[in-house]
Amino acid sequence: MTTEKKSWLYEQLFTGWKKFEISYIIALLALQVGVYLIAPDSVIGMVSGLAGVICLVYGMKGRKITFIFGLVQCLAMTYIAYKSHAYGSFAMNIVYVISQPIGWFLWGNDEAVNSFSPGVKKKIFAGAFIAWGIGWLVLANLGGQLPYIDSVNLVISLIAQTLYIFKYKENWSLWIFVNIANLFYWSLLTYRIFTGTSDFGTLGGSLSQVALQAALLFNSIYANKVWNDYDQAE
Repeated sequence: MTTEKKSWLYEQLFTGWKKFEISYIIALLALQVGVYLIAPDSVIGMVSGLAGVICLVYGMKGRKITFIFGLVQCLAMTYIAYKSHAYGSFAMNIVYVISQPIGWFLWGNDEAVNSFSPGVKKKIFAGAFIAWGIGWLVLANLGGQLPYIDSVNLVISLIAQTLYIFKYKENWSLWIFVNIANLFYWSLLTYRIFTGTSDFGTLGGSLSQVALQAALLFNSIYANKVWNDYDQAE
């Protein structure tokens, strides 16, 4: 590895961290390990959780190395969603896998972000609501679990991920909505597995996703503030 590459990697991984950010990263990683110790039946679930946390915090910092960890997380999550019959989540994670190398090439190495005008924002959110309803109907006909929530994964997540890889700050507002829906979704699936009313997936795999979605929600709220600060600083 050349000195230039080492310098870039060091800058991407270790520079510019606030004490608060370091503390909450450690807390989120510990949460994933703790969940695995409670229900150690899914190593893939833990890998998904750990990679997801690392991916999301580097995404919050606007660093393109996020897409390396994102690829690992998305591959693991695709498997978990398939085993859990979460068809919307499964389809969306395939898109996530494809989007990681695209994001890698589109992002620069700085913290610059883009933003939409208020009028465009309203059109995006209105279109997302209509598409969510259509996705709900399609997934319900396919027999997926909780299609009204799973459609959020298939539709809102697609829009949010597209905005994310083009580095538009509005992506975080959509991710907050997605993370809230997913937190409820995986919590309900975990409860169903725990009570024996569902035999799709594993308790550890679902529980790891509950912890991950809680971490994602926290990070999305914080990232929304950070990216707005980047935009105002330009």
